[in-house]
Amino acid sequence: MSHPLSPLGVVHTAISLIPIVAGVYGFIRHRAIDPATRAGKLYLLGLVLSVVTSFTVSSTGGLNPGHAFGVVILLIAFGGVLAARLRFLGRLAPYLSAFALSFSFLLSLVPGVNETLTRLPVAHPIAAAPLAPVILQTLLGCAAVFAIGFVAQCWRIHARNTRAGG
Repeated sequence: MSHPLSPLGVVHTAISLIPIVAGVYGFIRHRAIDPATRAGKLYLLGLVLSVVTSFTVSSTGGLNPGHAFGVVILLIAFGGVLAARLRFLGRLAPYLSAFALSFSFLLSLVPGVNETLTRLPVAHPIAAAPLAPVILQTLLGCAAVFAIGFVAQCWRIHARNTRAGG
């Protein structure tokens, strides 16, 4: 076993699955991460808990770039929540909100993909290092799905606004 998880690492990993599952459910059920829905609220809560628990685990023994990355993801996600409420953004608000919340989901996949592919299967992990081609290709695939999904969300927002006369 090349990278064993500590007990805190196991707890952090389990908690980190909450926003992934809630986000996927939100995309399937509501076509977006919508903070007004139960799935959207669970996504945001799980994201906060995931970032907070990340501070309890560190391979370097202190703060590292991964911790800062988690804080950036939180800022983007809650920026999306805020964007939806800022009236001066006008018709741009729902697009910015959808982008930020979806982008926060994409960014949260980066450490998840990295950790999963460099640790599993335990006896012979799929990737040897964070910049292994399989990791980069997987993240590129995630980015492509994000781009297609965001375009679909924009189309849906536009259609809803057109029907509403906005």
